[in-house]
Amino acid sequence: MSQKISVGIDIGTYQIKVVVTESFLAEDGTYIPKIIATGEAESKGLRHGYIMNIADATRCIKLAVCQAEKVSKTKIKRAYISYGGIGLGSIVGKGSVMITKADLEITDLDVKNVLSEAENSLPDPALMNKQIIQTVPQAYKIDGQVVMGRPAGMRGSKLEAKVLFITCLKQHLNDIIQAVEDADIEILDIIPSPIAASMVSLTKSQKVAGCILVNIGSETVSLAVFENNIPISLEVFPIGSTDITNDIALGFRIPINEAESIKLGNTGEMPYPKKKLDEIIMARLTDIFDLIEAQLKKIGRSGLLPAGVILTGGGSGVDTIEDIARVSLKLPSKVSSINIISNIKNSQLKDSYWSVAYGLSVLGLNLNGEDTFITVFKSAGETTRNILDVIGDWFKTLLP
Repeated sequence: MSQKISVGIDIGTYQIKVVVTESFLAEDGTYIPKIIATGEAESKGLRHGYIMNIADATRCIKLAVCQAEKVSKTKIKRAYISYGGIGLGSIVGKGSVMITKADLEITDLDVKNVLSEAENSLPDPALMNKQIIQTVPQAYKIDGQVVMGRPAGMRGSKLEAKVLFITCLKQHLNDIIQAVEDADIEILDIIPSPIAASMVSLTKSQKVAGCILVNIGSETVSLAVFENNIPISLEVFPIGSTDITNDIALGFRIPINEAESIKLGNTGEMPYPKKKLDEIIMARLTDIFDLIEAQLKKIGRSGLLPAGVILTGGGSGVDTIEDIARVSLKLPSKVSSINIISNIKNSQLKDSYWSVAYGLSVLGLNLNGEDTFITVFKSAGETTRNILDVIGDWFKTLLP
């Protein structure tokens, strides 16, 4: 197998992170991802995941990419890009069609039509100013009976589908596209941040059993709920780890940078009342997990995800976060641990901090040869593609 290199760019509110990964032949004969370069730059021109100033964002992307190029000694021309921020969400639609062939065989056209009917069932207000960036069939029925795998080739008189549509704000999507392309980077695909992080933060067994991945960023908290190895819900909330830092700064009347250090457990020589600090952190984290619990109740999964909650993102470094999540959500809780292989000397990579960018690059390598329900973006003028391009072997790996 020839060398294959993939680049992921995580455009976050606090920082822009670039990870360059190549396929690496392990001793057992399998190919695994190895990080060969990283780059990062402070995000400017972004707020709550929105690009407020395209020129500033472009400059920051160029800076982060340049750092990665120097380390990898490779010119970065193409990359997978993350999409996060307020406005990213999901909605479920249902559709049904009658089979028209005389022998009642279900064709790819029937599958395409039922997915279109599911999209047409969505209420107009739910799609106002939004773009569908990902279509994930969750279940099919033939004549009222749930079918396993892909329905094409089976027989029946009526085909039904339950479909998850992941949406984003059109304007924000266009701004990201422009900022990246202005940095002379060709976009291979735009992936929702929670989905990208799940590529390296979750195991297949966790996604099959049922779990929720919570990515705590600086100004947003994003979540993706998985069941039967596919996402069943995705949401982003306008709250993040910066709010915890601000609360600590106000509570102890100290500078922001000192409050950030305390939040991560570095109290230094200055003594701070641990009880008060715990109360401040718990109050804000409880607010975050209350929003998550409300979303789980909304989709009927409160307390019903055996693999529990997996925490990632820069905000997951708070010492007591696992315990607070366990109590608030009544689910098993753990901070994500990623097995990162890197040839970067003195690497200071933090697993959860780099999960989105690393997940993007791993997705690009596609070492297992499986489709991953990801592929909706082609160019600035065409953000969706024919759903039949994503059907095929994909159904075999996603449906129970």
